[in-house]
Amino acid sequence: MRLGLVTPEQLSAAMERQRALGRPLGEILVTDRVITPEQLQAALAAGLGVEAFDISAGVDPSAVAMIDERTARRYEAAPIRQDPDGRLVVAMTDPSNIFALDDLRILTRREIRPVLATKEDLGRVLGSATRIDQVVADLVGQADEAGGRGAEPDVADIIPTESDAPVVRLVNSLLARAVDERASDVHFEPQAKEMVVRMRVDGVLKTVASVPYRLANGVSSRIKVMANLDIAEKRLPQDGRFGLSISGRGLDLRVATLPTVYGEKVVIRVLDKSNVMMELADLGFPNDLLERYHSCWSRPHGAVLVTGPTGSGKSTTLYATLNQLNSVERNVITVEDPVEYRLAGINQVQVNPKAGLSFAAGLRSILRCDPDVVMIGEVRDAETAKIAVESALTGHLVLATLHTNDAAAALTRLDEMGVEPFLFASAVTGILAQRLARRLCRHCRREGRVRHTTLATLVDPRRLPRTLPDPCPVFHAVGCANCGGTGYSGRVGVYEMLVMSDAIARMVVEGTTSDAVTAQAMAEGMRTLREDGLLKVLRGETTLEELARAVG
Repeated sequence: MRLGLVTPEQLSAAMERQRALGRPLGEILVTDRVITPEQLQAALAAGLGVEAFDISAGVDPSAVAMIDERTARRYEAAPIRQDPDGRLVVAMTDPSNIFALDDLRILTRREIRPVLATKEDLGRVLGSATRIDQVVADLVGQADEAGGRGAEPDVADIIPTESDAPVVRLVNSLLARAVDERASDVHFEPQAKEMVVRMRVDGVLKTVASVPYRLANGVSSRIKVMANLDIAEKRLPQDGRFGLSISGRGLDLRVATLPTVYGEKVVIRVLDKSNVMMELADLGFPNDLLERYHSCWSRPHGAVLVTGPTGSGKSTTLYATLNQLNSVERNVITVEDPVEYRLAGINQVQVNPKAGLSFAAGLRSILRCDPDVVMIGEVRDAETAKIAVESALTGHLVLATLHTNDAAAALTRLDEMGVEPFLFASAVTGILAQRLARRLCRHCRREGRVRHTTLATLVDPRRLPRTLPDPCPVFHAVGCANCGGTGYSGRVGVYEMLVMSDAIARMVVEGTTSDAVTAQAMAEGMRTLREDGLLKVLRGETTLEELARAVG
C-alpha cells in the first residue's frame, strides 16, 4: 500500500480472502487482478532490498553453467550474469535464504548479489540454458559404453533408439542456443580430431562447442534426417530444409551439406519468420532515404535493384517491400533460389536447374501469368537481366538483387551482362546498396571523442556535418553480460540510395564511368554507404571500427 498499488479497501478484501483461503496475500492480489505479477515482484523486491529480475534483459549462458541444474533447482537459484565489480548476480525465488547464498558462494567462489525472480522466470532460465558441454559428455559416455564404434557408422546406426537420445539433445540444444543468440547460421565443421560447432551472430562467427570426431557422423546424420536428406550419400553436396517452433517462434531452417576431407560439413541457415513481417522503417532506413526508396517502388512500373554482398540483408529488404506491395489488387510473383520465406498471398516460384527451371525460364513463364509485381531473387546471367529490363519497360514493377559493391556499380554490371545502356537507363528507377553493421549494446557502450582527421579516413571532410564539433563524440564497444561480452547486440542497416534522374540516365547512355555517376548522384542528394554509416556512428548506433569492417 505504501507504493500506491492498492487501496485500503482492496487490501482489506484481500486479507479477508487470505484468512479464508490460507494463500499468500500477494498471490490473491494478482489473482483478483488488483496488481500485475510484475508489480508484485517489484514490491517484494523493494521489501527485501534487492533488485527485481528482468528476464527480457537476457542472461549470460556461461554464468548459468557455473552450477549444475540439480543444484540450481534445489536452491531455486540460477546465476545470470557477472557485475563489473566481479560479483555474480544470482536470480533467486527467495533472496533471504542465507544458507543457499553461503553454499552458492562456496560453489562458485564468487561474491553473490541476489535478485528476486518468480518461479516462472527461473524455470525459463533453467529450461532454456543450453548445457551443451554436459550433453556432449553424456554422448561420449554412451558411446564409450557401447564399445567405442569407429568413425564411420553405417546407415543402421542412425535409426532412432534410446542410445541416440543424447545426439538428439545435442542438436536440439545447439539449435535452441542459436535462436537465443539470434544466430543466422550454424556451422558443423569436421576437423582432424573433432567436430567444431560455430555460430554466426551479428555477422561474425564464433566457436560455441566441439564434438569428438567419432560422434560427428551421428550429429550430421541427425540433421540430415530432420531435413529429409539422403543419409547414405556422403560424396555429394545436398540441400534441404525443415521447420521448427522454438519458444513460440516459427523458424525455417535451410540445410546444406558439403563433403570435405574430414567428413561432411553441415551448415544450417536459421530463418526467423517474424523477420518477414518487418516494416521498412524497422530496418534502419533514415526518413529521407526511405522517402527516396518509396518513390521508386511505389511506381506502377520500372526496375528497383538491391545490391550488396551475401548476408547484407537484401532479401529482408525485398520481403519488407513486398509486404508493402502485397494486396488483393496486385498479382505478385517471385522467382527465388531458394525461397527463403513463404509469404501469404504471394506466388513464389522455386528455381530448379535440374528440371530446367532457371531464373530466365521461370521469369519467362511468370510474364505469361499477368503479373503486376515481379521479384527476382538474383540476376545472375545475361538472359535474366535482359528479360528483367524488358519486363520493367513493358509495364511491370520488377524488384531484383545484384551482387555489386555500391549502387552505381550495378549499372556497370548490367552493361557487362550485355544489356543495352539505353534500355536499362530507361528501365531502372532506383538502386539501393546496403550493408549490415553490428549495433552497439546500449547497456555497456562507452562514450569517447575522435578528431575530424580520423573521420576523414572514411569520408570526404567536406561532406561532414558543418555543426559537428572537433573532436566529436562517438561511442565504443565494451562488452557485458547482456551482449555476451562482444559489445554489440543486433545489427543496423547502412544504405546508399541512387535514384535514376535524367542527368544520370544521359551519363549511362554516354558510357560514363561509375565513379562519375556516383559523383552526380551525390550532387543530387545521395549519401554513400560510408556517409550513412558515419551518421549512425555519430548517433551512437555503431562504431567506427564496425563501420570499417562492414563497408570497407
